[in-house]
Amino acid sequence: TNLSLVRFITAELTRGYFLEHNEAKYTERRERVYTCLRIPKELEKLMTFGFFLCLDAFLYVFTLLPLRVILALLRLITLPCCGLSGSRLLQPAQVCDVLKGFIMVLCYSMMSYVDYSMMYHLIRGQSVIKLYIIYNMLEVADRLFSSFGQDILDALYWTATEPKEKKRAHIGVIPHFLMAVLYVFLHAILIMVQATTLNVAFNSHNKSLLTIMMSNNFVEIKGSVFKKFEKNNLFQMSNSDIKERFTNYILLLIVCLRNMEQFSWNPDHLWVLFPDVVMVIASEVAVDVVKHAFITKFNDISADVYGEYRASLAFDLVSSRQKNAYTDYSDSVSRRMGFIPLPLALLLIRVVTSSVKIQGSLSFMCVLLFYLGMITLKVLNSIVLLGTSCVFVKEANMEEKLFDPPPSAVSSRQSKKKLMESSAPTLPKSDSDTFLTTPDGDDDKIINANTGLEGDGLEHRTPKKDLLEIDRFTICGNRID
Repeated sequence: TNLSLVRFITAELTRGYFLEHNEAKYTERRERVYTCLRIPKELEKLMTFGFFLCLDAFLYVFTLLPLRVILALLRLITLPCCGLSGSRLLQPAQVCDVLKGFIMVLCYSMMSYVDYSMMYHLIRGQSVIKLYIIYNMLEVADRLFSSFGQDILDALYWTATEPKEKKRAHIGVIPHFLMAVLYVFLHAILIMVQATTLNVAFNSHNKSLLTIMMSNNFVEIKGSVFKKFEKNNLFQMSNSDIKERFTNYILLLIVCLRNMEQFSWNPDHLWVLFPDVVMVIASEVAVDVVKHAFITKFNDISADVYGEYRASLAFDLVSSRQKNAYTDYSDSVSRRMGFIPLPLALLLIRVVTSSVKIQGSLSFMCVLLFYLGMITLKVLNSIVLLGTSCVFVKEANMEEKLFDPPPSAVSSRQSKKKLMESSAPTLPKSDSDTFLTTPDGDDDKIINANTGLEGDGLEHRTPKKDLLEIDRFTICGNRID
């Protein structure tokens, strides 16, 4: 009743509030801050593990694949002497290895007609804005090539190894092989243009093109942070970031090789390139950290989910080492991350052979020692990865899934179960169906509109995908149902 300015100011100066009255809200805010602080560590653990997985698949093309191709060809040559012991001339894995070897040889012979120097000067003559647009178009084209390229290779492998008693439903091995050769060649050319554009940006005087290209990474934050993401979508994005980071490292290696060749392998020039290389890597790491930190914050995803992602990638590696494995590990990495090592390895071979001249017996001895060193690195990397993967799989309690039958048998059984359960009023849900899946808040309770009772009639909807079933190109949207 006695209002006055003095009493109002006094009340404002002495007014108190108690945060403990809303303890749950502020505790949640603090946990979000702690989650954001944990994201860089957990994300880099996943990125490091994924980087060495890609490195293992990449080194396989240079080290073990040539040896496997030689063993398969020796079997074909010595087959008349040893006699036909089985129903196949070659095992399915050997057929796939020979096809990969022939693809690499044919594509390398085609790449020898591509002039890298002419391409460099052609791209350097373009304006900065035009090069920026070209680089963005190349990134989109690379993703499209990767999405369709593994399907082309898988179709070739299955066509060449499909049991003959089945009814023919394909166009033939040779057309599939020609499609695969054309794809690998075009994809290698596309990556070469990417590397050339990056090389032009490194060698520009004002570094404006390199700055614009690095700022393009931060545009990625705008396009992904404010969208709805779930665990499966974030897993797909993490795989894409692993592949992108590894590819950028190889592109930087190619740029350094080309620049060192132009300066007669002067080690002083390497220190000139070093700041630009660090800037490219640092911007990539910073963008990934900020992007994942805010995606997990806005979608209320725990930082522990990256441990599940590591376990899923480790499961692929461990399952590929079993006797009953139905796919090669390099192909599994290609499907999971969209990383196809053949075009990138082909480009690196082309750049190295054109940059390094081999003359004399001493040079051949150095090449042999370098090859033995790569084999040693591949074997050591595989051993360490296998041991680490076994630890991750054991921590995630996924050992029982290693002994599951192949997907073909599982899919047939699931189809039979769906037919039997279609007449039942409810659908049973086991613990394995909910492992490593993304629950939805409103999907757990589905109300039957006819009866008004909860759980009497479940709507028909597709089951949620396990992380082990998600590859790089499963979906095109922002949600997995």
